[in-house]
Amino acid sequence: MTRFGTTLTILIGASLGVSACTSTEEPDNTPAPGSTSGGDDNTFDHDNDSISVWDLIDRLTKEGPPRFTSHMHSCSKVRIKTFATLLTSLGVNLASTTAGSAGVLFRDPATAGALGAPNFANRIRENIGITTSGASREFDIFAAAAPEVIANLPTLARCQVGGVGPAMFDASDNCNPDAITCLIGVPALTAHIELCNLSVKNASDPTIGKRLAVAALLAAAYTCE
Repeated sequence: MTRFGTTLTILIGASLGVSACTSTEEPDNTPAPGSTSGGDDNTFDHDNDSISVWDLIDRLTKEGPPRFTSHMHSCSKVRIKTFATLLTSLGVNLASTTAGSAGVLFRDPATAGALGAPNFANRIRENIGITTSGASREFDIFAAAAPEVIANLPTLARCQVGGVGPAMFDASDNCNPDAITCLIGVPALTAHIELCNLSVKNASDPTIGKRLAVAALLAAAYTCE
């Protein structure tokens, strides 16, 4: 037998041996139940559900690739000037000098940086992207503004029907759907009302819960345009 024939025989034999010892079944890499649940010692729950490749292809066919949908379906942050107009329309005094007020927080130089204020001297426009620091600062301002919003809501022109505006909460600390509608600018859904009520009921103090409820509703409605 020639050297080439001997080498070919060895290779064929080796390939047959490998195929005979190799399983065609794919290994099951699904994590054990509870192994990805969140807890005090780790971060948060992880979803183990996988998507069918055919469902993925169908979704990409209908919606387009991520690089396309990220442009078509994303939204920019609310501009700083628009943000100020919104707060004013909700009865917030942006000229307030009271420590911890929304006005003081809004005028804080650090807020301008977090919200991506323009730098016209250096020809830098306002950043229109939503950032973690910007969204966090917005929520802080909404939380600080909540007491003013709650107090002024019944007197706001945008909320009045027949000269009377709705109170944000009733005597039992339940959220008023009409007030939520005025607050977020669209008809209040059951989910909005439930979120508001749960925020108040589950808080350590009803006053704190009311502030968080109003801030959460405003943040959900006005974090992006």
